[in-house]
Amino acid sequence: MLISLKKTVATAILLMAAATSSAATSADFSKCRQLFAGGALPVLKNASMAPRALCYDNFAVLHSGRSRTPIYVAERLNKDNLDNKITRGTRFFADARLPSGERAELADYKQSGFDRGHMAPAGDMATDAAMAQSFSLANMVPQATINNRKPWAAIEKATRNYVLRASGDVYVITGPVFDIRPATIGANRVWVPQSLFKLVYDPATRRAWVHWLDNTDDARVGKPISYEELVRRTGIDFMPGIRG
Repeated sequence: MLISLKKTVATAILLMAAATSSAATSADFSKCRQLFAGGALPVLKNASMAPRALCYDNFAVLHSGRSRTPIYVAERLNKDNLDNKITRGTRFFADARLPSGERAELADYKQSGFDRGHMAPAGDMATDAAMAQSFSLANMVPQATINNRKPWAAIEKATRNYVLRASGDVYVITGPVFDIRPATIGANRVWVPQSLFKLVYDPATRRAWVHWLDNTDDARVGKPISYEELVRRTGIDFMPGIRG
């Protein structure tokens, strides 16, 4: 019962974070729609989170002006891109495309006790420019330190290893899930996620699976859940017309 209640609460908050509809985001992502499987954008309901669509070279962010985090981050990966040896970046920055009242700032994370956790990992980036872009705070959530560096890093590595074996493009959508009264950090009150998810879809095999991990330092990687379970927990169709 407790687990079910936690899922229900998380679902309610993720739905709050779903700030627009598929039709409303189509034009916003027009320059990077190729990063979504079949060009299909997630169908999101409930407008309450001041969303803005941001296109980067290797990933796309639907950002929330309320949580000051991504709602989700989409990537298209393949083994040719991941074969590139790119020096890891180190310079985090606040994206100037976001109004100051809607974004996290570097000071919010300072001495917060949380890592700046990438949603689109630095290790996925194909060029130096994309690597630099991945350090935008629009691509970050406050993440428990051990969680970020161990179990979540293992999920990111497993995803890359799968892409290196895949026959073509693999699509990944990553995002945070918040509690009913989320903890916050910094003067801008950046929301701290309760959990994180990473959806992986391989069009060649039509297989989809989802890693779901609580944002705690004692969380452990478990068996992936199905796409259908992700939709059930969140009420959001991340790949409309492709799955289901």
